[in-house]
Amino acid sequence: MTMKVRRLLIANRGEIARRIMRTAHRLGLETVAVHSQADAQALHVREATLAQPLGGYASADSYLRIDKLLSAARASGADAVHPGYGFLSENAEFAQAVEDAGLTWVGPPAGAIRTLGSKSHARELAIARGIPCLPGYQGEDQSDDRLLAAARDLGFPLMVKAAAGGGGRGMRLVTEESQLLAALHAARSEAQSAFGSGELVLERALLAPRHVEVQMFADLHGHCLHLGERDCSVQRRHQKIIEETPSPAVDAQLREAMGQCAIELARAAGYVGAGTVEFLLEGDASFYLMEMNTRLQVEHPVTEMVTGLDLVEWQLRVACGERLPRRLGELRPQGHAIEVRLCAEDEHFTPHAGCVRHFAPPPGCDQPESGLRFDHAIFAGMEVPPWYDSMLGKLVAHAPSRAEAIARLATALDRLELLGLPTNRRFLAACLRHPEFARGEARIPFLAEHGDSLRHHLEQEEFGVSAEAAFSALLPQGAAPALASPFVRPLRVAHRGSLFDVPLCEADGIAAAQAQVAAAPDGWHVQVGPVDLFLRDASFDPPADAGAGNAANELRVPFNGKVVALRAAPGDAVRKGDTLVVVESMKLEHALAAARDGVVQALHVQEGQQVAPSQLLVTLGEAAA
Repeated sequence: MTMKVRRLLIANRGEIARRIMRTAHRLGLETVAVHSQADAQALHVREATLAQPLGGYASADSYLRIDKLLSAARASGADAVHPGYGFLSENAEFAQAVEDAGLTWVGPPAGAIRTLGSKSHARELAIARGIPCLPGYQGEDQSDDRLLAAARDLGFPLMVKAAAGGGGRGMRLVTEESQLLAALHAARSEAQSAFGSGELVLERALLAPRHVEVQMFADLHGHCLHLGERDCSVQRRHQKIIEETPSPAVDAQLREAMGQCAIELARAAGYVGAGTVEFLLEGDASFYLMEMNTRLQVEHPVTEMVTGLDLVEWQLRVACGERLPRRLGELRPQGHAIEVRLCAEDEHFTPHAGCVRHFAPPPGCDQPESGLRFDHAIFAGMEVPPWYDSMLGKLVAHAPSRAEAIARLATALDRLELLGLPTNRRFLAACLRHPEFARGEARIPFLAEHGDSLRHHLEQEEFGVSAEAAFSALLPQGAAPALASPFVRPLRVAHRGSLFDVPLCEADGIAAAQAQVAAAPDGWHVQVGPVDLFLRDASFDPPADAGAGNAANELRVPFNGKVVALRAAPGDAVRKGDTLVVVESMKLEHALAAARDGVVQALHVQEGQQVAPSQLLVTLGEAAA
């Protein structure tokens, strides 16, 4: 293929930067990686033709700096820019700046991004074109009073949404009026931080819909088509973690109806390139526009797996002025594909930063005939930073049937080895194996309804693993010194708040179970088969009641992040569950609450301060009698 693009700058990081590079290199293009200080040793930096440092650590000082990205393009001699997803991928100002600099922008025109990137403008355009939308409010008056009045007109439940951006940030479900003001303030703050705009949209909420989206493509010559749908209903915090195609709820007639609405919206906005129109599906046939994402989606691999297309290749071709071939819209998808998002977070969705001590992908991921694909940027020794999204990669399975795809993907998750920090690997596998998901009946409330039972099941699995097998695996790692005699030595190990006294001797190390072990920040991370255990040597701990009261008197942060709000001051009386501090970590805001009733004795942090795991935030005293 002959292209007018010779050297492509990828204005992103991690797995999506590597995925774009893979296609660019296959097409004979040179690539330019950009990186923050935190990503200086990242795989995308090593694998690019050239690399340009942006400086800084936080997104606002690196990947969100238009001036630095354009300087990197000039310094590297790049003639095109691909934004990936996230960061500035849906920023009209960036798209315009790239074009004004005489570079090829691999994405939709700035005007289309501006129109569709705002949920309020997209709603107005869709309503004018007869595309179904839920009742809502979008308007210039963003005062609390006006939004409160609009909410009363709409009725509850309703959804508060950031008008600019997506990814679940700036979204709050409000089921009754008493929750509204707090939801408005939280959503506005999160949206301002994430997107630079606090504008909000209100929309009537559906309590148990599916999230179904349509992949579309348009070229510069007026040709627009869709490539089928993806079902993204399994979500946490309004963020997708499992995506599949085709949707188990969509038949050919519904697929065509949704596809035509997607094409109509794209044409109305003068769209060019790859885009995704997202809908809420209620019942068997009623669907309503959510938004349009003016970029490549995280979940694009499932569409690629069933169609055999390379969507990044077609982004590049369209950006260079090529026509979409008519046959692209006549493809007949083959089989079923499911993707899971592997994230550095625990089963409660709390993000974690830290070092990957050991990593081995599932067998077969580098073999196309295996039906597995793993897009990632993971390597042993990498530091997962706290400044970016918690997603580490996407594991995808393709098979002739949905049941086979589920089984293949769950088994691959079992065989994935990643030690050093918590991930949602086992939680994802448990979701895939849940009967409701297996039947194709999972809707957006799936995790709200089943999350606790899934977590309980995982805990039971952990306690069911042979303690001796796990602990004997620790011996070579130094949990207990090699003994000069076969006498038994007790080892006390803590796991999930429980203590285990296990008799160990030198022979145990010889007969160690098949397990992977890595040092964690305060103990060991052990993987026995598919099960993860985080263990701590508690042999020399003080008595259990020594200092036991401190936990209720102290609020400590469980992860790396930045304090964005203090909701209490010294002397304030607070109730159990009241939010005391809001910490932003991995692009999400987390409300940290009081563990009991009391009075704030001291605040140990300030707004804007970076905090590390276990750092003391607030000290509580006793409430007045």
